[in-house]
Amino acid sequence: MIARASRPLRSALSALVLVGVLAASAAGCVSSGDGGDGDSAPSSPPRSSAGAVVPPEPHVGFDYQIGGPYPPPPGVGAVSRDRTAKPADGLYNICYVNAFQAQPDATDWWEENHPDLLLRTAAGDPVVDQDWDEALFDVSTPAKRERLAGIVGAWIDGCATDGYQAVEADNLDSYERSQGRLTPQHDLAFARLLVARAHAAGLAIGQKNAADLAQEGRKLGFDFAVAEECGQYDECEAYATAFDNRVLVIEYEPEGLTRACARWGETLSIVLRDTDVRPAGRTGYVRATC
Repeated sequence: MIARASRPLRSALSALVLVGVLAASAAGCVSSGDGGDGDSAPSSPPRSSAGAVVPPEPHVGFDYQIGGPYPPPPGVGAVSRDRTAKPADGLYNICYVNAFQAQPDATDWWEENHPDLLLRTAAGDPVVDQDWDEALFDVSTPAKRERLAGIVGAWIDGCATDGYQAVEADNLDSYERSQGRLTPQHDLAFARLLVARAHAAGLAIGQKNAADLAQEGRKLGFDFAVAEECGQYDECEAYATAFDNRVLVIEYEPEGLTRACARWGETLSIVLRDTDVRPAGRTGYVRATC
């Protein structure tokens, strides 16, 4: 298993929406679409007709906008945006959900409302993804997975309500950062609940990272993959084989883009982005394709 040096920053929109949620909670209100990692009253997923789930097409033009939305460049047919953002008109839209870890700005909320759903060290402190200051969710037991699925599932329902066609469930590889407290089987068991929730809402769902689990992920129901730096780390084949080339690749280094394009440029959807995934027009914005 390869530990990557970097993953993109989460959208700053989450922090702004979370403030509103906490204020509403203090006033005795209930919000069903929190936008941060705050609570959502578990709701029945929207019904979908048989065959309504549609995955992205292989080799579709792709843009990764989880750091903030902007008009998609020419040639883009599919775009991924943070769940706090609206879909792009006329495109295939994928909704980003941090499904296995807490947003940094929401850790206090989890501590106050669901402290037992955060993975803990022997000393009782949250186990944290040090790269991004994200506390890991404790998916080690069926009961905790069900409760977490109620919260994350409500976010997935919100993606469907907003008009997205798919969801990407980030951090399937959280077990790698769990200090040995989680196993791949724990993460896959939770993923199975999320897959069922997304499909019930009429959404396709993408496996995010964890190349070692690509075959298992496909078997449990993921419809496509979102792979960070699979060119850089020579992992694209695992995803391509498991998901019939329905793979959306994000590279953060020019050499990774070169490698991905040389082998997979005519097969997979590949884009180079800056690690902060800045919106177009912002200083530091980077985007290139094969």
